[in-house]
Amino acid sequence: MPIGERVYTGFEILQQENFQHNERLFLCGLRSPKAGSAMLPGMAQKPGIAIVGAGNLGTALAVALREAGYRIESVIPRMQGNSLVRARRLAKLTGARAVLTSEAVKARILWLCVPDGEIAHAAVSLAEGFQGRGRIALHSSGALGSEILEPLRRRGAAVASVHPLMTFVRESRPSLVGVSFAIEGDRVAVQAARRVVRDVGGKSYPVSRKAKTAYHAWGTYASPLLTALLATTEEVAALAGVSKKVARERMLPILLETVKNYGKLGAAAGFSGPIVRGDVETVRRHLEVLRTAAVPRQVYVALARAALEYLPAKNKNKLRLLLDSVDGRGLEP
Repeated sequence: MPIGERVYTGFEILQQENFQHNERLFLCGLRSPKAGSAMLPGMAQKPGIAIVGAGNLGTALAVALREAGYRIESVIPRMQGNSLVRARRLAKLTGARAVLTSEAVKARILWLCVPDGEIAHAAVSLAEGFQGRGRIALHSSGALGSEILEPLRRRGAAVASVHPLMTFVRESRPSLVGVSFAIEGDRVAVQAARRVVRDVGGKSYPVSRKAKTAYHAWGTYASPLLTALLATTEEVAALAGVSKKVARERMLPILLETVKNYGKLGAAAGFSGPIVRGDVETVRRHLEVLRTAAVPRQVYVALARAALEYLPAKNKNKLRLLLDSVDGRGLEP
C-alpha cells in the first residue's frame, strides 16, 4: 500500500520499545492529546516548528527548541508502531501534537530528523499535499546536502541542511549550547536556520555542499570512531586482567584530562607517552604483547603512524622502521 494510504488500526503494537531505523513515515491522521503547559516567553514571536522523527536527535532538538521559546506544533513519526509511541511521548513532553500526515502540519518550519537513508523517501512522502509557499524545510544530515529535499522545494518551500556537530544517544540528551551547526541551502532557509541555532545557544557556520562528505567524516572521527577506539582500549585492558567495566572506571580520569589538555593546549602540546619520548623499546614490547589481539594491534600501529605524521616525537625514523616491520603474524626478525 503506498505511503499516505495506510490507516492505523490498533494500539497494541505501540507497547513495543525497540527503535528500528528502517521505519518509514506513517502518514495518516492521528493526533495525541496536547500537553497542558504555559506558553514560554517569546514563543508567540517565533515560528512554529514541526519535527519529523522522534528519535534521539529529534527529541533533543525539540526539547531545546521548546526551552528556547519555540512552539513545537507537531511531531510526525515514522511508519511502525514504536515510532508512534515515541512521537506521542515527545509531543506530550513539548506540548505538541503527534500527527501522521503533512497536510495536518501548519508550522512554518518542517525539520526532518530521520536517518540519512530515509530522508529522500520522507521528503517525497511529506510533499504529498504539502503547501510549501512561505515555509521552510530543514534536515539534519551531516553527509547529505539540501538538494535531497527537492520534492519539498518543488512544493514552494525554501530548504537547507542544518547539522549539529554533536552525538545523540538514547540514554543522553545533550545541551545544544555552544554546539556548532553546519548550514547550507537556500538563502531564506539558511537565514531562518541561523536564527534558530542562535536561539538554542548554538553557533552556525556555512559549509559547502561539496564539502559535506568530508565534513561528516570529520565528525565521525570526533565521536563514533573515538568510541570505537575506547572499545578497543577495553580489549587491551582485558590482556592486563581488567574487566571492561573496571577499565572504563579507571580510564575516565586520564581520558578527561587528555581531552582537557587537547582543548586548552592543542594536540601537539597535549601529546604524551612513549612515542613523544622516542622510546622504541617500549613500543616494541607493546607490539609483542598485542600479538594475540589482532585488531587492537592493527589500531595501535595505525595510530602510532598517525602520531609520527602529525605529532612531535623523538627517534621518528627508528619508530617508523619498527612499525614497518609489523605484519599480521608479529614483528619480523
